[in-house]
Parts: sequence; structure tokens; C-alpha cells
Amino acid sequence: MTKTILAFSSLDGLKPDNLSSLEKNFQVLKLYQERDPDQAIQQHSSNAVGIICHPGQKISKNLIENLPNLEIISSNGVGFDHIDLTAAKARGVIVCNTPDLVTNDTADTAIALLLNVARRFVEADAYVRIGKWASEGDIGLGHRLGGKTLGIVGLGRIGQAIAKRAEAFGCQIKYTGRAPKDVPYEFISNLRELSQVSDFLILSCAATPETKGLIDLDVLEALGKRGFLINVSRGSVVNEEDLLIALRNRAIAGAGLDVFANEPHVPDALKTMDNVVLLPHMGTATIETRMEMAHLVVENIKKWFESGETLTRIA
Repeated sequence: MTKTILAFSSLDGLKPDNLSSLEKNFQVLKLYQERDPDQAIQQHSSNAVGIICHPGQKISKNLIENLPNLEIISSNGVGFDHIDLTAAKARGVIVCNTPDLVTNDTADTAIALLLNVARRFVEADAYVRIGKWASEGDIGLGHRLGGKTLGIVGLGRIGQAIAKRAEAFGCQIKYTGRAPKDVPYEFISNLRELSQVSDFLILSCAATPETKGLIDLDVLEALGKRGFLINVSRGSVVNEEDLLIALRNRAIAGAGLDVFANEPHVPDALKTMDNVVLLPHMGTATIETRMEMAHLVVENIKKWFESGETLTRIA
């Protein structure tokens, strides 16, 4: 039996020698190039021993159960809500991701959004380009970061990296999560209370059933008319309809969003708002990080079949 790896997507930054090293021992079925991916999966279902995917691709219970020789799922990203972990565990399938590598880039993205919504840099760029500076004068004032309070929802690796960067701007850090951590920041267990005392509410928590729709109208109204929402976690964490209501009614000052509920589709209403900065889920989009992530995806598969071990195992 020729062992087959089902590649649901190409790996950004994957060097040819990495791909070649994988193809020495496996048939790599590039589903993203197949005219009928479902048919290709069926044809290779008995040979498939591994899956390469990224967080935008759902690896369902049905898929896992229909690959009788599947041993490992190697995902190109830190999030794993797209994989049915229960089904994988029931089948004894190993699941790996690429943690740590994404931490700094994602934290940088959060700070970039923070600066842009506070200082209105994206809006100001457009203001200059369309000639309004010359015809209408100054665009107006933004907000300084120094002295402001950042409420961070989820103080894991990324949350702590965001906090460290924000401290350099003179921000005060408070946070919430499942439990207090050994950090020099104030823990507030109640999300609404954290929102009330925050000038910026930054989301860096994992996407789980418990965090789905966590940020609703009640939390946003507590953030208030001078507060900004920054999301670099997952779109599912925010009730998008409630966010639109809050923005339309000016219940909050604005938002900086790298993730959305139905990517790559973004509500048209958000695109018309000058107090919102929108990014195409590019938190980890640097050449260096994507190369490292791609390498780790491949190494997890190679190491599993060589030694029965992995470098970054989730389950």
C-alpha cells in the first residue's frame, strides 16, 4: 500500500526540498489542485495515513471515520476548532498544530490594529489619497495609547505577547480567562466588568464552544462609547450581528478586526464604516513565520512515521 498524505491546501512558504522530502516516502495528494476533491479522497481513502490542512478547512467526524488507516492530522496553524478532536481521539488519530511560531506575528497584528483604530492611520491614509487633506484641511484627532487600559480576553502565549508590547506604549493591562496566571496584571473574572474598565478590549482567546458568541451586545455596551474592540482570535468569538448593532449605534468607538464569522466574506456594513479597520486574516502572514510553520507541519508527519513521536501534539 502506498501511504498517502491528503493535502487540503498548499503550505505557504514551503520550500521545494521540504516537499520533496515528504514525497520520498509518501504520495502527496494535492486536493486543492483536484477537479473533484471528494472523489479523489474516496479513491485514496484506504491509503490515506495523514492529512495536511489549515484552520479554514473543516476536518469532520465523517471524514475521519471514512479514512480507516488515518494516523495523523497536521494542521498549519495554532487553532484547532476546525478539527473534530473527539472523533480523532476515538479513532486514535494524532492531531498536531503549529503553536509558538505564530505568537509574535499575531501580537504585532493586534498592536497594529490598536494603533490604527486609536490614531486613525488607515482612515488618514485614504483621506490624503483622495485629496481631502488639500480640500478640507485636517482630518481631526485620534487617541493616545499611553495611560489607556487594555482588557485582554485570553492571556495565553499570544495574550501575554500583546500585553508586553502594550506596556511599552504605557498602557495598563487587565485580563480575564479561565483562571488567574502568575503575571503582574490584574485578573478580572467577569468579562463584563473587564469590558467596563477597558479603553480597548483585545480578544486573543481560543475558539471553543464556550467562547462562541462570547462578545455580545451586553459586553460591547459595557465597553462603551469610548471603547474599541480588537479581535485577533477567531470570528466565532464575536456575535457579529451584535457588533454591527453596537457600531451602527455608536455604542462603541470602533473596532479593529483580523478575523470574521464567515471568512472570507465580510459584512458589507463593516466596509462602509470609517471607525473600523479590516484585515484579511493576516495575523501570521509574514514570510519568515509561514516558512517555519510549513516546515513544522511536514516535520510532525515525518517524525510520527519515523519514531511514533511528534513535535507539537494537541491530542
